[in-house]
Amino acid sequence: MAKVAVVFPGQGSQYVGMGQGFFEASDQAKELFELAEAASGRPIRQLCFEGPMEELTQTVNLQPAVIAVDLACWQALSAAGLKPHAVAGHSVGEYAALCAAGAFTPTDCLRLVSLRGLVMDRDAHDNPGAMSAVMGASPEEVAQLCAQVEGVVQPANYNTPVQTVITGDKGAVAEANKLAKEKGLKAIPLKVSGAWHSPLIELAGQDMKNAIVETEFSELNCLHVPNTTGQPTDDAKLVKAELMTQLTAPVRWVQTVEALVDNGVTVFIEAGPKNVLAGLIKKTAPKDIVVINVQEPADLEKALAAV
Repeated sequence: MAKVAVVFPGQGSQYVGMGQGFFEASDQAKELFELAEAASGRPIRQLCFEGPMEELTQTVNLQPAVIAVDLACWQALSAAGLKPHAVAGHSVGEYAALCAAGAFTPTDCLRLVSLRGLVMDRDAHDNPGAMSAVMGASPEEVAQLCAQVEGVVQPANYNTPVQTVITGDKGAVAEANKLAKEKGLKAIPLKVSGAWHSPLIELAGQDMKNAIVETEFSELNCLHVPNTTGQPTDDAKLVKAELMTQLTAPVRWVQTVEALVDNGVTVFIEAGPKNVLAGLIKKTAPKDIVVINVQEPADLEKALAAV
């Protein structure tokens, strides 16, 4: 039996029509969308299935929307008998991963991510920032590059061995882009509404910490990899503590993939819309690692066959 890791995408994976196949095929999926709408007070079904894309992509809408879809994909995998060795999620996707690991209920999950989208949107308006993808350097080299720039700028997402997203003040990010290009690297500004995973959204981070403190975490039923550490654990107290700092800390995705491979994982299943994480995993993991995306009911058979 292959060791499987199920991974969950976050912002950037959305498309109009996402989740509709599972919604139409499953009463459980319908319940998830109802929970997402109750938690957020937003028309999640309409935004996911009909758009418009501009509204779906707004952080306050997107976070509960993408997590509802992630969880619908996961529920289908779980109902089919899949029991992963480990789970992980990218940024807001970590909440879906913790739900899959049994840390908290779908209701608590969607309540937390609805709040997360709301407070991040608020801080993005109050403290505008920027993000940029730096390509051609190692995670360590990008961290060193940021350290050479005055102002608030730091790694946000260690996505692949040669792609790191940076975040911070607009001026500091622009200066880091300039320095990167002087070193022969590519630096591509991203279309985002805020400086995610930076001190500019520290107030949102505190709001999330307060909400997480009040949320009951159960013992995990499999390994989980916190974004903040990139190291697998089954310690519920540890993952709760790490989630409290997640919003302003870098997402260590390269380290997550490498640690899961070192832990014996040979199959990654991305549960959620698109295949962004599948692409990142293929650029990090050895060539013989199997990577599969499940975003429609038709994808289940292929995923289950691989394990």
